[in-house]
Amino acid sequence: MDFQLSDEQALLRDTTRDLLSRTYDPESRNKVIGTDLGWSREVWSQLADTGILGLGFDPDESGQLEIAVVLTEVGRRLAPEPILHAALGPGALIAELGTDAQKQQLDEVAAGQRLLAFAHLEPKQRDLAKAVATEAVQQGNSWTLSGRKNPVLAGDCADTLVVSAALPDGGNGLFLVDASQDNSGVTRHAYPTFDGQRGAQIDLDSAPAEPLGDAVDVSRAISDAVIRIQSALCSEAVGAMEEALRLTTDYLKTRKQFGVTLNKFQALTQRAADMYVSLELARSMGLYAAMSIADGNLDPVIASRAKLQIGRSGRHIAQESIQLHGGIGVTAEYPVAHYAARLTAIEQTLGTSGDHLHNLIDHIGDYDLARL
Repeated sequence: MDFQLSDEQALLRDTTRDLLSRTYDPESRNKVIGTDLGWSREVWSQLADTGILGLGFDPDESGQLEIAVVLTEVGRRLAPEPILHAALGPGALIAELGTDAQKQQLDEVAAGQRLLAFAHLEPKQRDLAKAVATEAVQQGNSWTLSGRKNPVLAGDCADTLVVSAALPDGGNGLFLVDASQDNSGVTRHAYPTFDGQRGAQIDLDSAPAEPLGDAVDVSRAISDAVIRIQSALCSEAVGAMEEALRLTTDYLKTRKQFGVTLNKFQALTQRAADMYVSLELARSMGLYAAMSIADGNLDPVIASRAKLQIGRSGRHIAQESIQLHGGIGVTAEYPVAHYAARLTAIEQTLGTSGDHLHNLIDHIGDYDLARL
């Protein structure tokens, strides 16, 4: 099996790395996430110009591996632009299920002119595969939605919401909802998340909606979308872990205690080595998940395996990074605390490590007993 990037994928990686490295250092990122929007429209336009905001819309041109390459670089720089949640994630659903007229909106998304958000999660929702509480009501040829979605990542700035809702005849459907201020049926409560991102609670009160494609049960498509987003988050986490480990090892090489640098203390270097092991475990599982999706195998068990390992590795590396930095590791001015916050947020998004462990336990009966 070839684990090397193709020439096109390597060029995409290098282009994304160069763009984000020129844009963000710890100080400039702190300024950007402190604004009302929380990210840069200028950077968003540059991402659109390079074709990043349209990845995966045409499977013949790009797919999950290209998305993984980009999200790894996003994690490495902690870029706050909602590439996954405002473009690639919900955009893939429109590309898969939408009518020809609905798919035309993807040109605006890829050009950075339209922001999307996938409004699926609901308060107290533990099982992402079960029916949602938000209801879709049909009146003639028109549809309306009522319910609450929270958290909706990138929901604070979205122009169009891709909303899951329970259909009158059963099952979950997907609908497009105009999120502009002119829509009186949509109330948006925006808030910052502790890792510098943005989200919103979306309250729908008989909000006019348009079925995404046909108004039929698309629970499988929703599950597949969640798996793709989970895989992309795993890739972002790997990038964040790589940079957190690099910052930590550089600190051990330069910080002196008792007249010598910290990397002279064997116990500390052993802890850094353990961090590297966690990183490589995470990298392998993240690549496994992305390659499975690229091969057309969107298996929730594989997704849970990857997300569980990413969560465990991310927690280990985040905690050790701060511990090995000492007091400076928890300051807002120093980047390692921000990497720890982002890794913690990713672990909590679309199922915690505990949730995915229980999912794997539920499927343990699918395998034959191994006898020695």
